[in-house]
Amino acid sequence: MRLPAWPLYNIVSVFGRKISPSLYAFPLVSMSIMKSVGSQSCAENLSGSAQDDHCNAMKATNQGESSDSKGTAMHLSKMHLIYGTAWKKDDTARLVADAIRSGFRFIDTACQPKHYNEPGVGQGWSEAAAELGLTRQDFYLQTKFTSVSGQDPKNIPYDRTKPIEEQVKESLEVSLKNLRTDYLDALVLHGPYPSMTSTLKAWRTMESFVEQGIVRLIGVSNMYDLAELEELYEKATIKPSILQNRFYAESDFDTEIRAFCKENDVLYQSFWTLTANRDALATTEVRKLAKTKGLSPQTLMYAFMMTMGHTPLDGTTNLKHMQEDIALESRIKGGEKIFASEDELRKMAEVLGMPDGGMFW
Repeated sequence: MRLPAWPLYNIVSVFGRKISPSLYAFPLVSMSIMKSVGSQSCAENLSGSAQDDHCNAMKATNQGESSDSKGTAMHLSKMHLIYGTAWKKDDTARLVADAIRSGFRFIDTACQPKHYNEPGVGQGWSEAAAELGLTRQDFYLQTKFTSVSGQDPKNIPYDRTKPIEEQVKESLEVSLKNLRTDYLDALVLHGPYPSMTSTLKAWRTMESFVEQGIVRLIGVSNMYDLAELEELYEKATIKPSILQNRFYAESDFDTEIRAFCKENDVLYQSFWTLTANRDALATTEVRKLAKTKGLSPQTLMYAFMMTMGHTPLDGTTNLKHMQEDIALESRIKGGEKIFASEDELRKMAEVLGMPDGGMFW
């Protein structure tokens, strides 16, 4: 289904990039993210001051988001968390619903049955939305196309014998059905192919979805070679809006790649953000700093990423942690600076082992 035409006066930029005139036919990421949460999202299973803190945080978030009287689509803010749904199996629908009740509105998944239950994501968001009186436009749904090499050979969601272009099309059809939607806010290439020729075949097909108005943003994941990213960016007609990578020491925390993303208005999404940095988060320095902020070491890490302008994936299965994470997001969206100075940021970067110059904000 083609999305409705979007008035030219409503055209804005995504992550600071001006939209090509050829894309004027579809709206940008049209979301009243967090705006319509209201008191329904306040954690009913919390009591006393804990519930008050959560509800106040949600109200602050609601007040911090706005759209103009014409209903202009909001920018996809960098100051948010995305709920990650990998490895949740049969609990996916329940956990996605819990995340939405806690205040999450950005959801990441993949058309990869090996690691994701994409139909469970569709069930979870739609059931929670019905319960809370929300609509599809209140959510950001992001999924991925996974090549044959990343799939379980016994459970590939498309015909592996067909050309790459047809595989991508079939995968999109499956994702739309699984997610109970007729459009995607973002489609991400789960990883590059061994050759740029093959990568571009998948990318051109994804570009066609944007031109048709079925997908709003496209991006790539698991791309750790700067030269490869630069080549994709150079050859792409519709440039990547998103890069989703593991944030860890083995890749030098993607220092050069993140600098490229900042320079070219590509939103850097991090995954494995907590797991890969577990030792650093357990240090006395981080624990003390987190305590002064009223945070856990884990939420401090999320605050660090968002302060640098990055978007962390958050895959917690713990309801209390979901609520704590959304409370942090709300504090930041409300204008609070979690890190009071560059010295605090540098201290955090030092403990993580980040190279000099690896911070951007």
